[in-house]
Amino acid sequence: MDSEELNITSLKDSIKALSVSIDVFKANMSSEDIGLKNTLRSGVIQNFETAYELGWKFMKKWLEANVSPDIVSGVSRKEFYRIAHQNGLISSVNDWWNFHNARNRTSHIYSVTTAEEVLEAAFGFLAPAQKFAADLEKKL
Repeated sequence: MDSEELNITSLKDSIKALSVSIDVFKANMSSEDIGLKNTLRSGVIQNFETAYELGWKFMKKWLEANVSPDIVSGVSRKEFYRIAHQNGLISSVNDWWNFHNARNRTSHIYSVTTAEEVLEAAFGFLAPAQKFAADLEKKL
């Protein structure tokens, strides 16, 4: 697969869904309806999970198609992000590593505190995800 075959529509759609869910959450932050706020927070977290997963998978596909088919084979996720950074796909290894850690915590959310921490990570993920998608699109 060369980069011309890489269709990033699903990535862009997932980032847009994250953006919309963040906007809706923020618009309802002053609501006293705890159920509404919890549901909206869950929506942001779910959209973060999807956008993050698609993000790193498209990074992997691009690297394999444009650098080497086995460039990321067997490497740790942190090393994967170093490789993505070296190839101009992301601007901060540490940011993406932190998003990775937040994503891993989403399957273990048993407390409001953890959910709020992941929510903050989702808020912080939006701009780098948008930049990644835009930069990736330029490379196609």
